[in-house]
Amino acid sequence: MTDLNRITELYQEFPGKFRSVILSTVSADASPQASYAPFIIDDDKSIYIYISGLSAHTANLKQTGRASVLFIEDEADTKEIFARRRLTYECAAAALPRDTPQWQTLIDRFEQQFGQVIGLMKGLSDFQLFQLKPQAGQFVLGFGAAYRVNVNDLNSLEPRRQS
Repeated sequence: MTDLNRITELYQEFPGKFRSVILSTVSADASPQASYAPFIIDDDKSIYIYISGLSAHTANLKQTGRASVLFIEDEADTKEIFARRRLTYECAAAALPRDTPQWQTLIDRFEQQFGQVIGLMKGLSDFQLFQLKPQAGQFVLGFGAAYRVNVNDLNSLEPRRQS
């Protein structure tokens, strides 16, 4: 197995270590907002979040249709604080309508993953389901070990070259 194959395996497994994702959005007037959201992910790397319509990040997603997400190794598990393992995606964001089979399938997955709280939340009309579809990404294992996500195949990586 080549090094890139092993690193690709690590990349593919990495989001599975997390239950929530760090979310970065920006408002229409360019005010940044950092937050987080529990998530599920599909085989195509689309990330789904179920969030309150009362939150700033929801308004930002609706206004701009863009987000950045970050999965990052816990500080307690890292050997070097300056080189934590991390995965970032730049995403297109779209709200998914409630009255669709896709919404029901995804909300069922959320309920399986996160339990009864979803059963309570799905009755609240302000909660909305968003798809965050990666457009670009980067996986960093440490110093000098950064890889771009292949935009033509989000399940593969390519070495990051100095520009």
